[in-house]
Amino acid sequence: MDYTAEQQQPTRSESRPQPLRLAVILGSNREGRFGPVLAEWFLSRAAQREDFTVDLIDVAEAELPTSLSFNPGPAVRAELAKVSPRLDRADAFVVVTPEYNHSFPASLKALIDWHYGEWQAKPVGFVSYGGISGGLRAIEQLRQVFAELHAVTVRDTVSFHNAGAQFDDAGGHKDPIAADAANGAAKSMLDQLSWWARTLRDAKAVRPYAA
Repeated sequence: MDYTAEQQQPTRSESRPQPLRLAVILGSNREGRFGPVLAEWFLSRAAQREDFTVDLIDVAEAELPTSLSFNPGPAVRAELAKVSPRLDRADAFVVVTPEYNHSFPASLKALIDWHYGEWQAKPVGFVSYGGISGGLRAIEQLRQVFAELHAVTVRDTVSFHNAGAQFDDAGGHKDPIAADAANGAAKSMLDQLSWWARTLRDAKAVRPYAA
């Protein structure tokens, strides 16, 4: 069948899909934490993308207890109200996490455990930092946690070993070669997140996820 030029011309919605909502979760609330430096570094990369709008969720601003309850009191409900709707609206997540003693912070686990449906059938990427391991052991544990919550973790990650020594006081990367490698890793992860987020969002629009 022949198609006219008008038929071949993509519609506005087809040529420019609705941006994906990316929630970047800053997972440490430790005093003197280095996480905000890496969160800002990553946010500046994500802001260059046309396929994402970005929302930073800082666990230090949502004081959720580590003791869970099926009937939380007013104080906990008020804290949940700060973050739960934002997690629910997100199409994808990036978790910025340090590694503490071969694992990830309790503050991050509390945020994860106080929610369930908000994570389902959505992709998750990771930016990790730590000592010689670069936080990779924290990521390996988080993959198991998010799998239990029916989330999809993407393969490629961004990790920084001895992160405090890699950045200057202005938050810039000191080593141009390492900076290029980190930028490339961030792009690869965001590309994968974009594919998964759009694919899963489109699928859920046709058929609800079978949890």
